[in-house]
Amino acid sequence: MKKTCTTMLVTKGASADGSVLVSHSNDSLLSDPSFVFVPAKDHPRGAARKIYPAALALEEMPAHNCFYTPRLVDGDRAAGYAFEGKAPTKPLGEIPEVEHTYAYIDSDYGVMNEHGLMLGECTNHSGRIDKLPAVGSAGIFYASELGRIALERCRTAREAIRLMGDLIDRYGLWGTGETILVADRDEGWVFEYQMTATGVGGLWIAQKVPDGEFFVAANQFRIRSIEPDNPDQIFNPMLPAQLKELGWAEYDERGRVDWLRSIAGSEEIHPYYSLRRVWRAMTLAAPSSALPSKVESWSTRAYPFSLKPDRPLTVRDVMNLHRDYYAGTPFDMTRGDGAGLFDSPYRYDKVNRQRAITDREISYAWITQANERLPRPLAWLSMNAPLESVFVPLTVSPMPAYEQVDNGRFDGSKMWWVSAQVTTLTRGYFNNLIGDVRAEAARLEARSVELIERSSGLSAEEFSTALMKNAGLIKEDWRRLYERLLAKSISADGLRSADGKPDDVETY
Repeated sequence: MKKTCTTMLVTKGASADGSVLVSHSNDSLLSDPSFVFVPAKDHPRGAARKIYPAALALEEMPAHNCFYTPRLVDGDRAAGYAFEGKAPTKPLGEIPEVEHTYAYIDSDYGVMNEHGLMLGECTNHSGRIDKLPAVGSAGIFYASELGRIALERCRTAREAIRLMGDLIDRYGLWGTGETILVADRDEGWVFEYQMTATGVGGLWIAQKVPDGEFFVAANQFRIRSIEPDNPDQIFNPMLPAQLKELGWAEYDERGRVDWLRSIAGSEEIHPYYSLRRVWRAMTLAAPSSALPSKVESWSTRAYPFSLKPDRPLTVRDVMNLHRDYYAGTPFDMTRGDGAGLFDSPYRYDKVNRQRAITDREISYAWITQANERLPRPLAWLSMNAPLESVFVPLTVSPMPAYEQVDNGRFDGSKMWWVSAQVTTLTRGYFNNLIGDVRAEAARLEARSVELIERSSGLSAEEFSTALMKNAGLIKEDWRRLYERLLAKSISADGLRSADGKPDDVETY
């Protein structure tokens, strides 16, 4: 299975309201689009915590009852993972359980817990070891369960990094290399790992995003020099020696081990499959940076690890970053022979091309938000691609309209399917309908922001209740939008086909 996610982090000092923001788009239509509330729990002393496989990592594993949808069958973990008549998922192993675990929102990857610990993710390509199947590997952890355990046990980003690193060292890895964003109300970090050939242990490093700066990753490792004396890096002290022993170590101009080059973290498909997204997000956040759109190689240092935005970013700014398709640039995805009908930015041919931050493969996206003023941390959820959808704010609490979604069977009670109706119709008649969709999303998102700004006097429970009511209203508004779009598309008034220029064919 191909996973092509984009993930971003806005630090406290870079945001307009002092929030820390973490975003993630899950760019795989085979994904289980459910968001599941996992409650806090107390566990008996000596209990074991099961570690499950994930079909999303590489492929389905029928021998473990591990499939794309539902991604997990275990009613003991959460009601949203209880499926009558389905065989329970078989674990890869177990680790000791702790006496108390925190409540959190789960998806194919962990999202956010009740204390405001937030995660984001993207899968990375490695020229050393690109994929390591779970069967035959000594490792039991992939990013999914690694992040979930962090949410279950940790309150801060630093705690989560130390825990995930220790779990890798003790229990090993399988799957693919990963970037995991880890943040709390005060700071944000980038955690990256790579498997070994046997799955024993693993290679991992974390680097803090300086306060006041913005970070983005797009299916490529982003950490560079390993600096033993840098207080803003955390890694196994043996990491440089491990890379040397493997024969992987590559060095920067000052003789330090370069993490990205050592892992051979090149781009997987088109030479601008990853870096063009990094360039675009950074230049939208900081136009004054004047970063080049073309670089000399996948290991370029032309793009910084992070940068200061030209102005403080809002949650609405991050939403719009996830809706970008290079409009107004020479790389506009609505132009060229490969563009879809009616100026659609989505490509359906088999040619390896650059890709934009928005993509037709996106199953869902989230933006988590935490600050000291919110009664509870927020998760803004977009079902399907954000360009044709709406972000809905919720808290770590039950969310029945988002749980147990079957993406192969229509269910109008689920927000994913209500959104899918608008998404699918809009893509068919893009230039005629996208204006209506964007206007309605802007109206509803502004209403949500206004509701949140008025919430300072609410209790945590009152806040969750108000947001759940708001989510129900948005679902009905979005359903009515579909009805209006359907009536408009029947008339075919104003439709036109794309007439753009050919694609800009590029190499490094």
